[in-house]
Amino acid sequence: MSGDKNPSSFTIGNTAQEKGLDYVPECYVVSPSKSSSSGTEKARIPTIDMSRLRMNGNKRSIAIEELGEACRHRGFFQVVNHGISQSILDEALAMAFGFFDLPSEEKLKFKSNDVYNPVRYGTSLKDGADEVQFWRVFLKHYAHPLDAWIDSWPHNPPQYREKMGKYCAQVRNLALELMGMIIESLRISPNRLTPKMDRGMQVMAVNCYPPCPKPEMALGLPPHSDYTCLTIILQSSTGLEILDTDDGNWKMVPELHGALQVHIGDHFEVMSNGVYKSVVHRATLNSEKTRISIASLHSLGMDDKMETANELIDEQNPKRYKESSFRDFLDFLANNDIADGKHFIDTLKI
Repeated sequence: MSGDKNPSSFTIGNTAQEKGLDYVPECYVVSPSKSSSSGTEKARIPTIDMSRLRMNGNKRSIAIEELGEACRHRGFFQVVNHGISQSILDEALAMAFGFFDLPSEEKLKFKSNDVYNPVRYGTSLKDGADEVQFWRVFLKHYAHPLDAWIDSWPHNPPQYREKMGKYCAQVRNLALELMGMIIESLRISPNRLTPKMDRGMQVMAVNCYPPCPKPEMALGLPPHSDYTCLTIILQSSTGLEILDTDDGNWKMVPELHGALQVHIGDHFEVMSNGVYKSVVHRATLNSEKTRISIASLHSLGMDDKMETANELIDEQNPKRYKESSFRDFLDFLANNDIADGKHFIDTLKI
């Protein structure tokens, strides 16, 4: 069809993934070098046991070292024994599935392509605007302070605010705990950064990847790293892939029931002067079932600048990054197409 090449033919409410088309329009097709493969190797992911990090003495010191190694080598790990009950995880996923199952007119109440909007429903990256479209539908909403934002969230499904709000509050506590431990693993002073993190941003990206008739031809999200200090992922099934920097190959993150996936983001790479790396990842598709991924993105406040820790700068290790804020990232997102391979972290390198 002639319109299949034109991204502007697939605006919010009329996209291939929302309509459930039985073919992949041309503007969704990624080049073979960027496409996913059904034979993707499983990634070897460090598993961090939070119960060991909560101990005292030598066992905790060893666990902190292991956490630092995971941040240094992969920029990605899974956490178990994190303290969030399975019922809260399951209910958050159920609310996400419920929202995306609503009639289009209900979801379109939140339609927006404005990256600065604190609550918005959209498709792809910037729907209809990017040269390549992605097989994704999403709902994004700010979540901290919870009482400041929750009344602007969807009220359907009826328990969305209650169930998703409960998960948001608990995953934020986990993120603050982990960020403090990551700072400790770098052996830098927490005094200046911890108060900024306490009043920082939490953005929820609730992603839906409907079944795709030819999943090897398209992607749910292109390769990217998160702007955050830390991102915590709750997913309903596999589909998240990370780039293995050892061999340059994409590896599938395996399923570990009850675990949460944790990404180091760009702002922690900046803080650590490149000692810890933000992980490059992407979302792949399948033809059988819808996949939900709930990303809780944690950063400093909208205009608080993340800068490199002074303790990690010396003659042998000069400062490698410019300071930046969440607003700087939104400005970048509004003016760039990350599908072209443009990364926010690259704009910060000195």
